[in-house]
Amino acid sequence: MGPPEAGDVTKLLKAWTGGDVSAQERLMPLVYNELRQLARHYRNKSGSSETLQTTALVHEAYMRLVDIRGVDWRDRVHFFAVSAQLMRRILVDTARARGAIKRGGQAERLADVDPDRVPAPDSERAAELIALDDALTALNQLDPRRARVIELRVFGGLTVDEAAELLDLSPQTIRRDWTLAKAWLLREMSGGRGA
Repeated sequence: MGPPEAGDVTKLLKAWTGGDVSAQERLMPLVYNELRQLARHYRNKSGSSETLQTTALVHEAYMRLVDIRGVDWRDRVHFFAVSAQLMRRILVDTARARGAIKRGGQAERLADVDPDRVPAPDSERAAELIALDDALTALNQLDPRRARVIELRVFGGLTVDEAAELLDLSPQTIRRDWTLAKAWLLREMSGGRGA
């Protein structure tokens, strides 16, 4: 069975936004496997077996999605972009809760970082996840579009074409933003010692 039809997901999202509780019940079986793929994408990028279980991450993301009010769901890609934001928050919150940095402290500057390989929140490199989140938050203040591209690609697992569709940009612009934003993040996270 292939992925659900984008039109079906969009119709159910709009119905859910309109207050149709049964639309939410019909939506979850359609998007559950894709949410699992999104969670697996993160786990694969972490390069570690020490991470939240895929099912636990999907479950937590779903519980937060259900509680979201007032979102004007545009389409399937928008839904998964919001899911990516939620998974980012869950992963960073998990890293912080597990004591990756001391209470009240700042994430340290890291000498050897790779924005393409996000560490697991419960790994020895969890401070790198927090540093990535901090750097991404700083980038968002300077250049929200490029920060969004990183979030969609790293935490959302979206392809260049999917990110381009969601942000209504050309794939070439996404590729350029991806390259420049990664270089900026690397420099920021390594305290100026990176690219």
